[in-house]
Amino acid sequence: MPSALITGITGQDGLYLSELLLEKGYEVHGLIRGQNNPKEDLVRRELPGVNLINGDLTDTASLFRALDTAAPDEVYNLGAISYVAYSWDQAQLTSQVTALGVLNMLEAIRINTASGSTKPKFYQASSSEMFGKVQEVPQRETTLLWPRSPYGVAKVFGHYMTINYRESYNFHASSGILFNHESPRRGPEFVTRKVSQSVARIATGKQDKLVMGNLDAQRDWGFAGDYVKAMWLMLQQEVADDYVVSTGQTQSVRELVELAFKIAGISNWEDYVEQSPEFMRPAEVDMLIGDPAKAKAKLGWETETTFEQLVTMMVENDLRIESQVTQ
Repeated sequence: MPSALITGITGQDGLYLSELLLEKGYEVHGLIRGQNNPKEDLVRRELPGVNLINGDLTDTASLFRALDTAAPDEVYNLGAISYVAYSWDQAQLTSQVTALGVLNMLEAIRINTASGSTKPKFYQASSSEMFGKVQEVPQRETTLLWPRSPYGVAKVFGHYMTINYRESYNFHASSGILFNHESPRRGPEFVTRKVSQSVARIATGKQDKLVMGNLDAQRDWGFAGDYVKAMWLMLQQEVADDYVVSTGQTQSVRELVELAFKIAGISNWEDYVEQSPEFMRPAEVDMLIGDPAKAKAKLGWETETTFEQLVTMMVENDLRIESQVTQ
């Protein structure tokens, strides 16, 4: 039975990846941070087959213990402070977790291996936010990185550190440059879930307005459940590499909002939407669209869920939740 250690297991990607690995017969271990973590019950309820290990990406000693406990064949580093807007307010903390956390895990693996442990394959969750002020459309693995947020800068550090350990220490270390991927499990602070949740509340008479930032920003949105399959496929390759994981299509935030209201049966969506400077980024990323050709050619991976199916899934989920709350 292969063993996997997942950091960031309480996030949407960690949950979907755990389900995938359990289905494939893995022994799955998840690193969980903090005493009385509010998401621990969620993981135990939805994934009773997962073994949770207390640890923190900023605490290298805890990573050594986690590696000793899990003895993983594969390590998936999904842990990060991943809310982009928050990274301007907490730039130092974002850097410590999202950037230096990658180095801490890579070093823990390197030192463990030097002491005789088997070297696990390593996956790093890189991000389309690394492209920031895009220098090429669509964005590929070779596109110049120009991050426009502390989060994006931190992800660039982790991305290049992963490449450095691959080249310096012969690590089987791959990075997935994942474009925006969403699901009903997405946190309400992210724009897609904010939209689906607010639309459901408006449709059930619990909320009057949806207050947004930049409606013209364009993103390449896919389903998180599809994207974790690409993560697993990367670690099944004989040679490690970096891959863009995306749909290759783009929609604006405005299109997202309009579609969400349409799914909820509301046609006059403009009457319910306002814009506020509060939700504008200090440095905006105007358009992200990835070229997934390499992932398709080398991994045999491509997205299975359309944008409309994704938004429908999210809105219908939140409509069910709000209807149950009403009852």
